[in-house]
Amino acid sequence: MAVKQFDDLTERRLSREDIFKGRVFGVHVDKVRLPDGRSSTREVIDHCDGVAVLALDQENRVYLVRQYRYVFSRVMLELPAGKLEPGETPAEGAARELKEETGIEPEVLFPLGRFIPSCGCFSETLHLFMARDLKLGDQHLDAGEFLNVELLPFDELYHRCMDGEIEDSKTIIAVLKAKELMQRG
Repeated sequence: MAVKQFDDLTERRLSREDIFKGRVFGVHVDKVRLPDGRSSTREVIDHCDGVAVLALDQENRVYLVRQYRYVFSRVMLELPAGKLEPGETPAEGAARELKEETGIEPEVLFPLGRFIPSCGCFSETLHLFMARDLKLGDQHLDAGEFLNVELLPFDELYHRCMDGEIEDSKTIIAVLKAKELMQRG
């Protein structure tokens, strides 16, 4: 079987057209030169980076949020998360979002890495954290934000992710990374 290999896989932008600029994201369309010399079109959704936090208490229970997700017309259970504010580090954003959505302030905020939710069209990168040694307080939801905070044993959350009951990618990835870290000791 012959498999073609390219020395340079880079696509080079020839032109850009801004289509939409909203409060949360923008859309632009680029014409690009492909590695074989032909041209094509790339539709890109520009979105700021975000954070998600797996807050784990002393009894290995995870704080989750249940909220309505309009795009999917249903309520979903997921980790507290949100977008980074301009000039904010991922750790600062993670601590802020956790406090806003759950009222929790962590003593320890451990990075679980980052991932690209959809490399085909979104520019967003999500930074994942595990929070430990939690101090409970009052939540401070943004205007128009409605959610319920729930507590679930980590092992049950892990099984719900593996069984397909939890479908949110940031939650699944953070849970799997945390599980691996906890198994290492």
